[in-house]
Formats: sequence, structure tokens, C-alpha cells
Amino acid sequence: MKRALFGILVAGFSCLSNMQATRMDALVTGSPTFPHPNVMTATQLPQTVFPGTKSQWEGCDRYDFKFQDRDAIVVVPKKAAPDRPWIWRPAFFGAFPSVDQALLKEGFHIVYYDLTHLYGSPHGVKLGNDFYAEMVNHYQLASKVTVEGFSRGGLYAFHWAAQNPEKVACLYVDAPVCNVFSWPKKTAPDLWPDLLKEWNLKDEEVGEDFQGNVIHLVDKLVAGKVPVMAVCGGVDKAVPYEENLKPVADKYRKTGGVIEVIVKPDCDHHPHSLENPEPVVDFIKRYQPGYADKVHIQVRNNLNNAFHKFNIEKKGCVAFLGGSITEMRGWCAQIREDLQQRFPDTQFTFIKAGLPSAGSTPHAFRMEQDVLQHGTPDLMFVEAAVNDDTNYFTGEEQIQGMEGIVRHALRVNPKMDIIFLHFIYDPFIEPLQQGEQPKVFTNHEKVAEHYQLPSIHLAQEVAERMKAGEFDWNQFGGTHPSWFGHKYYTAAINLLLDQETKPFDALQEQKHSLPTPLNPFSYADGKLVPIREAQKLKGFEIVNDWTPDDPQIATRPGFVHVPMLHASQGKSSLTFSFTGTAVGIFCAAGPKACVLEYSIDGAPYKKIDTYTEWSSGLYIPWVYMFEKKLENKSHTLKLRIPKGERTECVIRDFVVNQPE
Repeated sequence: MKRALFGILVAGFSCLSNMQATRMDALVTGSPTFPHPNVMTATQLPQTVFPGTKSQWEGCDRYDFKFQDRDAIVVVPKKAAPDRPWIWRPAFFGAFPSVDQALLKEGFHIVYYDLTHLYGSPHGVKLGNDFYAEMVNHYQLASKVTVEGFSRGGLYAFHWAAQNPEKVACLYVDAPVCNVFSWPKKTAPDLWPDLLKEWNLKDEEVGEDFQGNVIHLVDKLVAGKVPVMAVCGGVDKAVPYEENLKPVADKYRKTGGVIEVIVKPDCDHHPHSLENPEPVVDFIKRYQPGYADKVHIQVRNNLNNAFHKFNIEKKGCVAFLGGSITEMRGWCAQIREDLQQRFPDTQFTFIKAGLPSAGSTPHAFRMEQDVLQHGTPDLMFVEAAVNDDTNYFTGEEQIQGMEGIVRHALRVNPKMDIIFLHFIYDPFIEPLQQGEQPKVFTNHEKVAEHYQLPSIHLAQEVAERMKAGEFDWNQFGGTHPSWFGHKYYTAAINLLLDQETKPFDALQEQKHSLPTPLNPFSYADGKLVPIREAQKLKGFEIVNDWTPDDPQIATRPGFVHVPMLHASQGKSSLTFSFTGTAVGIFCAAGPKACVLEYSIDGAPYKKIDTYTEWSSGLYIPWVYMFEKKLENKSHTLKLRIPKGERTECVIRDFVVNQPE
């Protein structure tokens, strides 16, 4: 206030109107610093305008004022997000502000209260408590705050959060001071006396067990369920990562806390933050109060086996089995990044087995080739709801496929943890918003329940968020979500991983049981059989590097420039001998996809039309099952193409369910 009055004296009475406007901002709000002239009616007014000098920061209103004789700043978003979330820096306002800038656009208030040189002392924590109370009680900011600490500000952030865990949404710390013997004592010794003075200690009184070091706060923070996002430089000379955040993060994980760490390998103490703040911003947003209310997770058993591998053995294999939503750049890439942040010392193998248009039946038959030949997963994500529904698989087939995937996987690795993901597409929206469940979800959930597997109903979440007006279908990106839309899938998965984060001594490995199958003909023994096994070829030939005759017709990876068993004329035929309970083909169904006639073991021929609603412009990968409940013995399949307008058949593999 003195600065403002001094400005009036210097600038003259021409500035009086600005001062009056600033003063009016203060009077409207009323606070201990600027008391409201009518206390009785003050609480009836919306307390949204802050005191002090008004200016602009990043295109938004900025208020600079004093609180208990210390500098404070509040930047008000153009439109506050629901519940008025805020992020609070106790040091270095405006330095490396990429996260603050992004959150401001998301509707967060950006708040600063200068506690820079208080080193997390009890006195500093008390000042922070008073300031927090002012922001929440008087200005109605959210009751849970994100505390942002850079460098020495990180020391304060940890201390304040440890004393106030119920008031913290999450912490974001960047190159944080965690060990005062590293910084300031070793790398900034001129500041060591300041720290001793603030803590009211003498040098000889500060031993290795000094409770001001963050390592001694971890138990409180973990018990208070405070999630932490940390960004550090790998070659930080001022606040070395190995002496500061690293031991804290290790203890945080060991005791069951949620912490993600991004280490910039060649970065010193500066620059702070990230050029692309997205990982930090996404982390902060998912921990805001109320976010998880629309997330639908069924935990059932646990993920102890995977977490044991990641945390204790420091190795992990993670598979992503799904359709085009998994194949595209989206949730799969985001989760890979998040897993590496959760477990930065773990050596991961990631198996990306997304195949556009493929549902649970194709997944069951390609498990060996597309997943298990690349590694043995410790954790596998499976999604098939959209393609199971749009490709018209029956409820029984949906269970045969999903159960086949699970049983195949658990026979290979009984300790494999499996998570079902239920994604959304247009026809699901209306029934979900009306409280109805499409049958494909019910069928997949039968399998998840039977095998006690975690599942996440992402379609339900998205439908609810759209109904609540958080975004529309176009903003989400539709069936194949935008990067923005994929973040909702990723956030929900991370919230499941949070729930399953436990102290290391609670991560007891245990084999998953294999109960009696829901369907004895499930594709648990699904295999892809090479086309060279076909016999008595008439009109069919193996094309080693197949491409469409018409280059304008689209293809899918894995179904072009590969060997194909191809026929294009009526009266073409073949035979295929196999042993098993089910048989079909994995083909590329294009514009001239034929009606196939098939017979097994001399039975009368049946017909199946291999043309799909997408075939006019795409050789779409498709599994056609001829018989699904055969006796487990040797059989002979005969295929023939009748004369007609559509006489093409392009087979990549035969599919056989072949129990031992």
C-alpha cells in the first residue's frame, strides 16, 4: 500500500483514478489487509476480486499485495475452472512458468506467497497456514491446493505438505532441495547461517538426523496420500539429484507413496521445468478434487505381481493388446511415459500389439505371434469392446475371445496381471447416458469378474463427462480420440495404478488361479496357422509380397507386403487339415471380397459373405470363424468360391483353436 501511495506522490494527481480503482478492488473483497467497510454485508458478496495493485500477467489480471508484510501475487484466470483450483508457489514467481501458464489457461488461479528464505521452518509453515486460510476462507479457492516448489521452494513445499496433507491436492517440485547438508551447506555455504538462524539452531546442533531434511517427512506425506511429481536435472551441480530427490523418491516408493520423476539427463540446475509441460499439467489435473468422481474402476484382485517386478526386480514387460485405439498414438504412448516416470530405475520392455479393426476373437488367435513372441508380459492391457460391438460378434463369441486371451496369457505366465479397458464409440453414448449398459460391456465384465481382473469403464466416464458439459464428442475426438481425449483414458489408468501402489513389503507375488472356463470352447488355445499348410490349391496361389491390384484401395499394416493366399476367380478351392475345436481364416476383405462356401469333414457346404461395410475402400483385416464348437480331433476344411461378381479371397493365416 505504501508503494501505491508513493506512486501517487511521484506521479501526481493524474494517477488518483487508478489508485481509487485499486482501492475499490480491495474494498469490495475485504480482508485483514484491506478490511471491508461493511463487515455485516461483506460475506454476502462474491469474494473473487483480490486486493493490491492490478496489472496483467499472460493476458490475465494480476494482483500484487502484501499479506502479513510479505509479498503475495494472485493471477486470476479469464474463466475459473469449477471449484476454483489453484497452484501456489512459495518462491520464485514467474521463473520458468510453463506449467503455470498452461494451468492458467485451464482455469487455475496462479498464486505466490514469498517464503523463499524460510527453508521450510516451523515459522515459515505457520505463515503458509495463515495465507492458505486467507485464500480458501476469504477468496473461496479450492480447499486442496497444488504446491509448486522450485529449488529451495521445494524444501518448503515438502514441509508445508507434511504438516497439511489434507489440504494438498498434489506436489509439483522441480530440482527440489531435500537435503540441507547438500544445499546450502555444501554447494551454497554462504546461506548456511541463514538456514540456522531461521531454524533457531547452532551449527553443532545440526546432525545427520536433522528433522528438517525431507527424508524424515516421507512417512507423513505417504500416510497423508500426497502424490508428488518431480522434475530434476541429471547433472545438477547446485542441488544434486542423487543427494536430494533420489533418496526421497526411493523411500516414497518403498513406503507405498505415489511419486513420478522426470530426470533430464544432461540438465544442470537450470533451466527448471519442461519445454512441454504436458506431463506435469496432466498429473496435476487428475489429482484435483472431484476429478475421480466420474472414473469407474473395478479393482477386484490386485496388481501386486506387476508392481513387485517393477519395484523390486527393476524389470518389467508390459503389453498393450487392442485395436486401432491402441495402435494409434495416444493412451498407449502416454502410459508408457507414465510408467517410466513412476519407475524411473526399471528397465521396461513394451509390446505394442494394436491392430486396427481387431476385437477379442482376432486378439485370441494372435496372442502368440503379436504378444508372446516379443516377451512374456508382467502386465497386459486388453481392449476390445468397440470392435467386438461394431464387428457384430455375438455375446458368446465375445466371451470366447476375451476368456481365450486371459486363459492363454495366464497359462504362459500365471503371475501376469491383466487389466480390461472399455473404450467408447458413438453407439455407446446414448445408452450409457441413460443408465443402460451395452451388452458387450456386460460380457467382458463377466470374464473380468470370473478371473478377478481389474477393469476400467472408460466409456461410462466419457459419457458422463460429456453429459456434464465438460467437453463434446468432437472435442474428445470421437471413436479415435484426439490427444486431448486420450488423456482421459490415461488419467483413469493412472488412478488405478495409484490405488494399487503399496509398500514394498506388501507386494507379495501370487499366481492367479484358473477357474473352470465360462465357455469350454473359449479360444484359450488360439493359434495362427501358416497358409502354406493349405492343400489341393485350385485357383489359389501364395503371393509372397501381396499388394492390391488397385493402389487406391487402402490397406492395414501387417496385411500388405506379406505372403497371402490369394484367389480372384470363381470355382477356386482349397483344403486345409487341422486338429482342434474351431477353425477360421484371418483375411483382408476388400472391394471384391467373395462369398465363401465351406465344408468340414464332408458336411454340406455353408456360406459366409466376407464383404464388410468397410470393404469398398479398404482391405480390412477380418477373422471369419467357420465352426466354433468342434470335437477336439483331426478335421478337414474345404473352401470354394462360387461364381459371381465378387470372387476375391485374400487369406493371411488360418486360425485354429487347438487344445492339447
